[in-house]
Amino acid sequence: MGDSEEPLVDRNIYKRSISHALDELQSFRTYLRWMCVDQSNFWTTCLSWFLFIFLGLVVPAVSHFLLACSTCDARHTRPYDWVVQLSLSSIATLSFVCLTGFVRKYGLRRFLFFDKLCGESETVRKGYTGQLNRSLKILSFFVLPCFLVETAYKVWWYASGASQIPFLGIVWLSDTVACVMELWSWLYRTTVFFLVCVLFRLICNLQVLRLQDFARVFQVDSDVASVLSEHLRIRRHLRIISHRYRAFILWCLILVTGSQFTSLLITTKATSELNIYKAGELAMCSITLLTGLCIILRSATKITHKAQSVTCLAAKWHICATLDSFDANDGETPRIPAIHARQDFPHVGTDGESDADDAGDEEDDLDNNKLIPAYAYSTISYQKRHALVTYFENNRAGVTVYGFTLDRSTLHTIFGIELSLVLWLLGKTIVSV
Repeated sequence: MGDSEEPLVDRNIYKRSISHALDELQSFRTYLRWMCVDQSNFWTTCLSWFLFIFLGLVVPAVSHFLLACSTCDARHTRPYDWVVQLSLSSIATLSFVCLTGFVRKYGLRRFLFFDKLCGESETVRKGYTGQLNRSLKILSFFVLPCFLVETAYKVWWYASGASQIPFLGIVWLSDTVACVMELWSWLYRTTVFFLVCVLFRLICNLQVLRLQDFARVFQVDSDVASVLSEHLRIRRHLRIISHRYRAFILWCLILVTGSQFTSLLITTKATSELNIYKAGELAMCSITLLTGLCIILRSATKITHKAQSVTCLAAKWHICATLDSFDANDGETPRIPAIHARQDFPHVGTDGESDADDAGDEEDDLDNNKLIPAYAYSTISYQKRHALVTYFENNRAGVTVYGFTLDRSTLHTIFGIELSLVLWLLGKTIVSV
């Protein structure tokens, strides 16, 4: 009897909820260790803060105040350097404090929701693991092109203006050390910022995978209680994500907006001279900040859109089941529902083109134009289905920032406010010229 007893807990599933050295996050832990963002013990914490203060604050300050080169020729002066250094250092400070706080408080495995994967389907687990493996490649895709452009600019600036740039001791050695330090500082600050953005994108993709897997409950004979329980679990995880990232998203929006308006203000003055030599680094800084902000906003709005698509899917499931139940009651003998037969013939609009031709690759289990096979009428009453749809309509899930849902309408509002401020600023600068 003792030999035939089965364990109450699956040990393989339990192993997925704990952290060990050779789990799925091994590459990420190694990357964080090389980035000196790991603060797992006292010594790594000291090293992490020292590197941040040195590359994120000291090197930019020394570069600006000692290498401003106000006496250089027109191609080597840097009138906009203070905006570049202040913008990158401020966004790097925000990213570093948030990232280290997340990892120290929750742990990397819990922060990335890997401890919750033991209760997910195999499709979600494989999809999320694949997203994790591609995250570092996506990070390199954003960082490396900008770094190559920045490297080319710095090498040209130091090589062509060696005799004009302030130096200590040997000219070429001083310029080489200064160039390397500036490049390391730029790479460190932008990588920390993009790393937080990519991790947010990764976490949002997990919730998208879960929502797509959740949409399959409407394709089978499901119980309303189980559907409601799963949706409540997804809503709870979305609230956790919103609570963790809301300060970062808000301050990122404020800092990037302030940086862009400062850049616009100083470049539209009557006395400003714009060319690739003076404003090239400022343009690269703006591209970097706006790209990271777009990653965050796009990921948040995508998951909000997917979460709100559940309401449409549930309503479609409800009406298909209701119509099919009437069709089944009208006939004398059971027959294949008419909905099934109509699925093979997409609806044709007034212009004569099929709706399926314009759908592209954007359709999935959550958002599509396909009718749902009606399994519900046989086991779920009309009242239960109607109550579930009403619940979805009045409990829309999504990523929120202090109560404001980040959806497409919010993005339109942000765009309208930003455009109004831009036009006001241009009216104060260009019109006065």
